[in-house]
Amino acid sequence: MIVTIDGPAGAGKSSIAHQVAAQLAFEFLDTGALYRAATLAAIGAHIDLQDAERLSEFVASLNLSWQDRTVRLDGKDVSDLIRTPEVTQSIRYLADVPAVRTQLSQIQRDIAEGRDIVTEGRDQGAEVFPHAECKVFLTASPVERAKRRMRQLADSGRYVSLEDVLAAQNQRDLEDRMRDVGRLRAAEDAVVVNTDGMLPEEVLQQIMSLVRSRIESP
Repeated sequence: MIVTIDGPAGAGKSSIAHQVAAQLAFEFLDTGALYRAATLAAIGAHIDLQDAERLSEFVASLNLSWQDRTVRLDGKDVSDLIRTPEVTQSIRYLADVPAVRTQLSQIQRDIAEGRDIVTEGRDQGAEVFPHAECKVFLTASPVERAKRRMRQLADSGRYVSLEDVLAAQNQRDLEDRMRDVGRLRAAEDAVVVNTDGMLPEEVLQQIMSLVRSRIESP
């Protein structure tokens, strides 16, 4: 069974997806890690990241896999190496190339084949796994999401005003909705869950109820 959890930045989808996977004893597929691994490989091979055609050819030659919550490149665990600032700043070059997204989406489908998977992102239900048995679109009002992000930053020692966080978030939302590929949107058959005013445990309970109802339905 495949459970997709999509939504805008700050909706809490990553945390919820991990918790849902843990409660169901499903695997969690970190799709972003696959993009990061491909980016790491491209940087290491000195590929021109602005050459879309070359990037597509290069990604098609990669051996990417997902095992025990680790991403592997040619069999080597690169889960730590993909978290560098250089990779973070460069991932957008790959994510915006349609042919690269097509290739990485197929890798995700291959990984999920025959496995119980929870996955999250922007377009998992709408594009990557259109036949997923359970699709959730997790969202919240812009101000609520900005407040959560502000608290996260404060917890890490970074104090940013709500206005600044909201402005950056609104810009990212616009960019995510306007992308040529992988744009942010709910699948037509996704259940939209607005988490305004809800505690994290209430959100988890609602999604778990939805998933279990899909598991029990014929």
